[in-house]
Amino acid sequence: MSDPRVKRFASLLVNYSVKVQPGEKVLLNGTIPTMPLVQETYREVVRAGGHPLLMINDDVFNEIMLREGSDEQLEYIPEVMKTIIETYDCMINIRGSNNTRAFSGVDPQREKISRTARSALMGTYMGRAARGELRWVSTMYPTQAHAQEADMSLADYEDFVFQACFVDREDPVAAWLEVSAMQQKLVDWLKGKDKVVVKGPNVDLTLSIAGRTFINSDATHNMPSGEIFTGPVEDSVNGWVKFTYPSIVGGREVEGIELRFEDGKIVDATAEKNEEFLHSMINTDPGASFLGEFAVGTNNGIQRFTKSILYDEKIGGTIHMAIGRGYPETGSTNISAVHWDMICDMRDGGKIWVDDELFYDSGKFVILE
Repeated sequence: MSDPRVKRFASLLVNYSVKVQPGEKVLLNGTIPTMPLVQETYREVVRAGGHPLLMINDDVFNEIMLREGSDEQLEYIPEVMKTIIETYDCMINIRGSNNTRAFSGVDPQREKISRTARSALMGTYMGRAARGELRWVSTMYPTQAHAQEADMSLADYEDFVFQACFVDREDPVAAWLEVSAMQQKLVDWLKGKDKVVVKGPNVDLTLSIAGRTFINSDATHNMPSGEIFTGPVEDSVNGWVKFTYPSIVGGREVEGIELRFEDGKIVDATAEKNEEFLHSMINTDPGASFLGEFAVGTNNGIQRFTKSILYDEKIGGTIHMAIGRGYPETGSTNISAVHWDMICDMRDGGKIWVDDELFYDSGKFVILE
């Protein structure tokens, strides 16, 4: 018997997150281990009257290309992908792997070639999304590999994922609308503000949000969600931050990252583990050494670190920042082939002041109390 939570999950992605309408073109991206959710999501797209295009990929194929492909092959972008990014109405990305470390032995320079070649396409994607021309959502299906990363059994990890997405409830949409309403109060309060000061045991930063927009991330793009985010003024970031959780990208776990900024630019970067990879990412292009995102996690239902950024960046009581490309809808003008999120816990005395008013203290929004 199929899990009713998977059916609710699929319905939530199609009917709440991207709101598929009759006649719309919908790309459904999946991987081999995610087929139970992919199948139900495909069914929901059909029921909504959309035209689904199914693409199934897997890390094993990406690894083959990164290890054995020529530079020309790494840079090649299929015409069909350009057409999809430029013309489709919706994209639903369902991630999940059998091996979360598949690329750990790949030369980072090989990944840089591929990442840089796709920078312009990434810009098109984010631009259309910012204008409302392309609705998208990304999520993860619980697999054995991700359960092992999180130090859980598969059954426990399934419970964690389904609870985080509210699909263990009869009406997950109502739950997300409650989150949306709470976050909207925060976004409205921040409108028109300028100076942000962030201080705590692991951070001492100042930045400007003048003219920038905070986004209410309420599971219409990431599932699950629970964050507010913006793009800081590019040359305004000064100070330092040490990220308290490991950051995992491309199958590499980079631990103990500490960054120091002057006039927006990273001027010093260290890590306790995989520091060389950290430097290679920052040196991808000029925009990779600036912040594209500053965000606060609001999802108090996610309280444990699982080594999956989709969940971890939403942990209530944390902030996260992304080096590299910013989201155009926030007002960010930072362009890069990189967008890499890193998380800092604020529950041990971290505070945020906005225009000299205390906004956030030790994981709680003071203005809501």
